[in-house]
Amino acid sequence: MSTAVAERSELAKLCSSKDWSKAIRVLDSLLSQSCAIQDLCNRAFCYSQLELHKHAIKDCDNALQLDPKFVQAFILKGCALSALGRKEEAILIWEKGYMHAVQESADIKHILELVELLRSAKSNGSVSSEKDTDSPQSVPCLKSNGMSDSYCKSNGKTAPKSSLSEKVDSYVVLHKESSLNVEGEKQYVSQPSESHKSASFVVSEATDDFLKKSLLSDSSESSEDELLDFNDISCESLTLSELQNELLEEVRGSRKLSLSGISKSKSVNVDFRLSRGIAQVNDGKYAYAISIFDKILEQEPDYTEALIGRGTAYAFQRDLHSAIADFSKAIQSNPSAAEAWKRRGQAQAALGESAKAIADLTKAMEFEPKCADILHERGIVNFKFKDFEAAVEDLLACVEIEKDNKSAFTYLGLALFSLGDYKGAEEAHMKAIQIDKNFLDAWTHLAQFYQDMANSERALQCLHEILRIHHRSVKAHHLRGLLLHGMGDHRNAIKDLSNGLAIEGSNIECLYLRASCYHAIGEFKEAVKDYDAALDLELDSMEKFVIQCLAFYQKEIALYTASKFNTEFSWFDLDGDIDPLFKEYWCKKLHPKAVCEKVYRQPPLRDSTRKGKLKKQEFSLTKQKTALLHAVDTIGKKIQYNSPGFLPNKRQHRMAGLAIIEIAQKIVKVWRSLQTEWKNSSKGSQKHGKKARRKEMLNPPSHNRGGAGCSTSRFSETSTSLSAAEDGSYKRLTSPWRTVYSFAIKWRQISEPCDPVFWVNNLSEDSSSGFGPQNPLVLGHSKVVRNSSYHKRVFDVAKEVVMENKYLRDMTDNIIFLQESKLLEIINAGSCSELHKAVGQDFWLTTWCNSMTLEGKRLEGTRICLTKSGETGYDFSIRTPSPPSRWEDFELEMTASWEAICQAVCGENYGTTDFDALENVREAILRMTYYWYNFMPLTRGSAVVGLIVLLGLLLASNMEFTGTIPQGFLLDWEAILEPDPNSFISSIKSWLYPSLKMNTSWKGYPDVASTFETTGLVVAALSSSAD
Repeated sequence: MSTAVAERSELAKLCSSKDWSKAIRVLDSLLSQSCAIQDLCNRAFCYSQLELHKHAIKDCDNALQLDPKFVQAFILKGCALSALGRKEEAILIWEKGYMHAVQESADIKHILELVELLRSAKSNGSVSSEKDTDSPQSVPCLKSNGMSDSYCKSNGKTAPKSSLSEKVDSYVVLHKESSLNVEGEKQYVSQPSESHKSASFVVSEATDDFLKKSLLSDSSESSEDELLDFNDISCESLTLSELQNELLEEVRGSRKLSLSGISKSKSVNVDFRLSRGIAQVNDGKYAYAISIFDKILEQEPDYTEALIGRGTAYAFQRDLHSAIADFSKAIQSNPSAAEAWKRRGQAQAALGESAKAIADLTKAMEFEPKCADILHERGIVNFKFKDFEAAVEDLLACVEIEKDNKSAFTYLGLALFSLGDYKGAEEAHMKAIQIDKNFLDAWTHLAQFYQDMANSERALQCLHEILRIHHRSVKAHHLRGLLLHGMGDHRNAIKDLSNGLAIEGSNIECLYLRASCYHAIGEFKEAVKDYDAALDLELDSMEKFVIQCLAFYQKEIALYTASKFNTEFSWFDLDGDIDPLFKEYWCKKLHPKAVCEKVYRQPPLRDSTRKGKLKKQEFSLTKQKTALLHAVDTIGKKIQYNSPGFLPNKRQHRMAGLAIIEIAQKIVKVWRSLQTEWKNSSKGSQKHGKKARRKEMLNPPSHNRGGAGCSTSRFSETSTSLSAAEDGSYKRLTSPWRTVYSFAIKWRQISEPCDPVFWVNNLSEDSSSGFGPQNPLVLGHSKVVRNSSYHKRVFDVAKEVVMENKYLRDMTDNIIFLQESKLLEIINAGSCSELHKAVGQDFWLTTWCNSMTLEGKRLEGTRICLTKSGETGYDFSIRTPSPPSRWEDFELEMTASWEAICQAVCGENYGTTDFDALENVREAILRMTYYWYNFMPLTRGSAVVGLIVLLGLLLASNMEFTGTIPQGFLLDWEAILEPDPNSFISSIKSWLYPSLKMNTSWKGYPDVASTFETTGLVVAALSSSAD
């Protein structure tokens, strides 16, 4: 008690001598012992004397949280808001205080003071105390699948609780007891009304370095311009230089701090020099600010506020180590200085020290429990270091305290999306937009959200709003171009990308994507021009360098396609004509130096033009072509997965329809010939000749003419001799089934030329044995949206395989034998972290699929891998290996499956339209589809190629698929996770078979190969899909 009396006596002396900073330290000590409302107001008054108005507002808010009718807090808060230039808010606060003062019979002096403040404020300008009519309800109404109806329909009325509201409510229930101390008294709770605008800086994800927004938050004329928005936090992080430039522009553009009565020629007292130093930081004059703080610290080396101020200036100069040193000294001087702990945490985050950053921010929370500002900062740090669950907890707590924190809602949306809570993510972004309808970050992330959820209409609406707010946003033009490209609308994508390049001509993302669009629609001159421009740029990040490497490879493919433009489409043969080393480097996105040295380059565009290979071909839509394309589009739409992450693409639909009909047209001729041959011949001696003729019909002769641009080591295309298999050159194995799939592969290659779609065994010798497609389910803490529906099932299958085998393999392929105790831990594991902990290290295991050719044999399916990522994250994925032995096993199984299809079709029920009589045909086709998906023999695109061939073979059997694939159902994953073809067939027949309709009208369609005979006509047909 005597200590408290002594401190209050010291406080009186300090205030009478106007030594406000030392008075604040005494009040810090008193408040750490007992949170008295009057002491909070006293400290707010001291802050206001130093013109640290935001700190004053924070203390007033804390006081009002303890006693919502404490009149003095209303007076002080209104004065602070008025000093910051926020006159309308000040009037509202004073009016509210006056109402409480009259109702509670407050001290007449307070009532008179409020009357005078209101009279003076209203007489100094036509300031309205009414709320802004531009309310959140004027936000454009965006609804997706009913997710956000409550936001769109509330109109100021009480809306039904959303899932996000329930999350906030559950947080309050979970933590409401924490507002009481051990004596049952209410603790000091911080609720800063402007804390989300307070300064801080956060590490860029791409560079682990530096800065977000102003660390000092006490400009006397605070505005929205002071907030440094962090615009690139979902998919693409800003580079270091971009972050730094944005930071400097924002700081220099903010308003100056006005300190009346401060002499520029000589020092006044320490406190006002501190205010001047803070003003210089807010004005972007960091070196001058540091010189002011240096002089203060020469007199008082332990002056906490000066150390924090100088540390802030150092941080803006990117001298983070000096900043941390000053914040550490401030903590030594005053261990209860929450601001020093918070800012040191931010600096640690900027250096990539996530654990230290979280520890410091958590320590800051001890001194300011439930402080929205610190919760916001810690939530951001947790998000940036991919601890999304911790980020959600902090950000939910933040928005419960500070319900208008738009930045917190935006980060909350991103974190919820990463955890797979898509409805909650949408609602969080929508809430941020309700708070500020011009908040670009929220619109940008909502647009990305809708694109990821395959809702192109909503995504386009969001991008329209971004360009309404900021019509010169290069990023918005790029995002819309990217979305239109993903929808197959390449021509309109080019328009948006050109608009972006008109603003920023050196934007490599826009250049590369526009080149890709020109490439796809056959405008090779413009494509090569843009690829060259991208290759000539000087870059400042690894991400952009990867784009530059891709531009090299795709330019070569554009030149190759140009050389084939006026030739028959059958001559377009990327797998046969392109060198294996080139294909490998392109797939792996490697530096092309070795390719340039060892591989022939494609002929320049002028050569193709001079030889007439690039002559413009007129694409006229005749009645015949129109009828064919109408049927093509109807059939092609059936490949669409109705699942998040799979954006409908008109160009890909048309590609699929053309491929399906062409496969049906070619295969039915083979079956007709086989059936005639089998009918008129006996078994035995003619069997060998029959197979040879069948293969000859399916394998067209090679049109590769060699020369520049062609592979230097072309493989034999038709050899299936025993000697080829015996000498280990498994690359030479070809068969009729492979030719069938090659039809679909060629269509996939020409429709999206920037995807490297190749047979894995046609890569270089060393690469093909270790290369395999990989599909992630979880990356770190983030669920991959397009595969998220299969996460639990893959997790359960992994545990089943472990229990059956009793062993795993580590990442160097060594066997890990498991004891019974370990097996029990594994079977009880409910998450990736628990499973990894049970095993004790990174591991992989193999699923198996039973052979239908060799009884009792099991083929190696896919590998399920679990590896640690960072300190707390895990990568959970499936990967398909491609060793020669596995290739040979599946080659045998696919060959047998194709034989089974031919026998089922050409047997006694040949030509029937009786659905039940074709049961064997359906099962044989699905059997080959099952092995194809477990084989996964392509570098990418195996899923859509398998689906195209499936629908093509069914159509050739007069069974047209007229339905849609069920929501959330991915055909390739179903096959991968089933142990044999029969179980796969059982899993899909319930929805597939009722959607198969007997139909022979397709036989009247014009022949695809002759209608679109040349590569140029094929490109034109695909490119007219969006017109």
